[in-house]
Amino acid sequence: MDSLDQQLIGLLRSDARMSVADLAHKLKVSRGTVTNRMKKLEDDGVVVGYTVQLRPDSQPNEIRAWMSIVVAGNETRSVIASLLGEPGVASLHDTNGRWDLLAELRAENLTELSNVLERIRLIRSIQQTETSIHLASYRVDTH
Repeated sequence: MDSLDQQLIGLLRSDARMSVADLAHKLKVSRGTVTNRMKKLEDDGVVVGYTVQLRPDSQPNEIRAWMSIVVAGNETRSVIASLLGEPGVASLHDTNGRWDLLAELRAENLTELSNVLERIRLIRSIQQTETSIHLASYRVDTH
């Protein structure tokens, strides 16, 4: 993955619905280049899906949780790719210390959260997890 791929991913993160023409214009490359790069990123499992980002307060009854994850061996990239394809993962963060990754999870109810946890725990190379349900927020940065 080169700098053009990283720029493409950055643009898609900010607006996954951006047209190929707009992406090409912003990246100063042809539409064919963007289409080929997107297909390669999808085929390689780097891009595993496209999603919608919601304002944090748009779903007040939604259950949110934080999952700390330990990855076995040197499999962090494959675990990240799998987690980015999990619809219950709202955000994913690399960290240091005891845990390798921190995932913000969202679910409509406890049953759905349980299903999300089960799917994540089945991902190859996830060695250990610890999950805490989000109870309240006292300060929210909206950027």
